[in-house]
Amino acid sequence: MSTNFRTIWTTPERDIEVIDQRQLPHEFVVVKLKTYKDADLAIRSMTVRGAPLIGATAAYGVFLAVRELIEKGHEGAFLDEAFSTLRASRPTAVNLFWALDRMQAALDEADDFLEAAWNEANLIVEQDIETCRLIGVHGLPLIEAIAAQKNGAPVNILTHCNAGMLGCIEWGTITSPIYQAVQKGIEVHVWVDETRPRNQGANLTAYELTKHGVKHTLVVDNTGGHLMQHGMVDLVIVGTDRTTRQGDVANKIGTYLKALAAKDNNIPFYVALPSTTLDMEINDGLREIPIEERDENEVKYVIGKSKAGKIEPVLICPETTPAANYGFDVTPARLVSGLITERGICEASEKGILSLFPEFK
Repeated sequence: MSTNFRTIWTTPERDIEVIDQRQLPHEFVVVKLKTYKDADLAIRSMTVRGAPLIGATAAYGVFLAVRELIEKGHEGAFLDEAFSTLRASRPTAVNLFWALDRMQAALDEADDFLEAAWNEANLIVEQDIETCRLIGVHGLPLIEAIAAQKNGAPVNILTHCNAGMLGCIEWGTITSPIYQAVQKGIEVHVWVDETRPRNQGANLTAYELTKHGVKHTLVVDNTGGHLMQHGMVDLVIVGTDRTTRQGDVANKIGTYLKALAAKDNNIPFYVALPSTTLDMEINDGLREIPIEERDENEVKYVIGKSKAGKIEPVLICPETTPAANYGFDVTPARLVSGLITERGICEASEKGILSLFPEFK
């Protein structure tokens, strides 16, 4: 890749460092995590965000809890409290629970808790990097096929939210096929949804596409349907925080509307996801996936950089107006053209998922 940094890394002292994504794109700020409560706060505050990165941060949070347990001589209940706290940090992203379950299993089998936690958290990170690379390998032919049909004209891809490198460790999910296409010399142009209310598209996707030299254009969230109606979108790729056994997809609020517009205009709508985002215990996404409701001030205020160079929140509505802030919506499987995973592309259905991941039976 054309980037030389990750979104989470370790120091020689075995502290954990992350990029404060709340400050992007205006400032590149690094935050050091020394305790599990630091990791918990990083997840809750969206200093880190994106399902795979949330899982990795939680895994390192367990390591930090084990270290604190040993160094300060806490009772065993301290570790139970750490697991409970980290589990409650975000409700929708299933990677969080997967990573914590995996860390618990590693500790259950360990003689040396500290080394077991350290090694397992590092392994989760390295495996995510390879998983995202493989998602790109399997998603790349979709872009190549469109490029061949267009005789070299740019392939126009619409994205929503950020499921790029900044939501993972490296590569990203939706961006992995894009980066690999660009590396092969394919002309790609990305329509970047701003993704209100936290503007992850404007702040994060646009930032990393700029860093990787990928041509892109920022649009307001409601522009996607217009672009599709006028033949300006060839492919929609989004990520997911949780995908059900039947192929329903929970992703950032507004994804469902993009899927409806894509269906109406016969545009392929793909979801790029690691298998760790599959929740095979849930069948009906609309009824069973918990939808996070966040602080109303994320809707009422927009954070930006003024002409004077000051980064500050700006109120955009009457101060007394209440706001609803649903973090995610669910796109039914019938609107999804396919799931791009580390093992290949499959139909968004139980049959399709099990064809690639028979161990989930």
